[in-house]
Amino acid sequence: LEIIVTILNENDNSPVFSQPNISRDIPEDTEVGTTIVARDELTASDADLDTIYYELTTTVQDTDGYFAIRGVNNPEIYLQKALDYDKFNSTTLLLYARDRPVDSLDLTHTATATITIIIEQSDTRAPWFLPCTRLYNDNSVCISSPYSGRVNISEMSTEPLLLEPGPIYAVDPDYTINDRIVYSIVGGNTNGVFSVNADTGNLTMNKAVTSSDSFLLQVMATEASNIRKYSVATVEIKVMNKSNYPPYFEKGVYNGTVFVGLPQRSFVYQAGDPSTPLVITALDEDFPDV
Repeated sequence: LEIIVTILNENDNSPVFSQPNISRDIPEDTEVGTTIVARDELTASDADLDTIYYELTTTVQDTDGYFAIRGVNNPEIYLQKALDYDKFNSTTLLLYARDRPVDSLDLTHTATATITIIIEQSDTRAPWFLPCTRLYNDNSVCISSPYSGRVNISEMSTEPLLLEPGPIYAVDPDYTINDRIVYSIVGGNTNGVFSVNADTGNLTMNKAVTSSDSFLLQVMATEASNIRKYSVATVEIKVMNKSNYPPYFEKGVYNGTVFVGLPQRSFVYQAGDPSTPLVITALDEDFPDV
């Protein structure tokens, strides 16, 4: 009597990852679609020779959708959405390997691999002139106001010019890179009157101004290691007649009267004349018509 015995394979083994913990450092400007972790590093094995089904999740809030796997049976991880270092600079992914589909009612064994992603800031932004104001909820743009200053006609200052709202100064907004900034004048410098220090941004004079025309300088800030990253700021220099006299008040003491209970922005009146608003005026002999 010949007896044939067929042994049925029972699902009594769990999938196994060869590397249950993986770490990757990736640049912020990595192109969408780039493979982050290769398939052969993530493929799980199963002693039961079952088909493995994969699922990828993230444990860090607001990092959903940036990374994905190629398919339910292909665990290769790729970049699905462009990165922004200012939004997050690291995340932790969990890759699940199951020997049955997710919605299966059969006994299912699961293995988990942890993938740590560290994002390295890339040189993506041009220099910012300070002070500047960031746009609401957008760390990639900072709007600066024009610089302004003044010089006296026919007089050459030997010190750096004083500017508003402050000295010419730019920084690399990719702060982990913090490239050195180089300054230069690229426009508006008629007759080469002004120079800018390439390292400090200080604006100085090479010669005296002989015309009352104002200057509208264009100052460029360039990253030392990447000349394609640059910004240009406007510096308005007004030419003034030299002031020989200080301004002075017409009176040494002004006396005024106010009444109890008046609302804000009400006039202060001259003492002794409650119908005439108090006016404080000053004169300057350098500007007799002003």
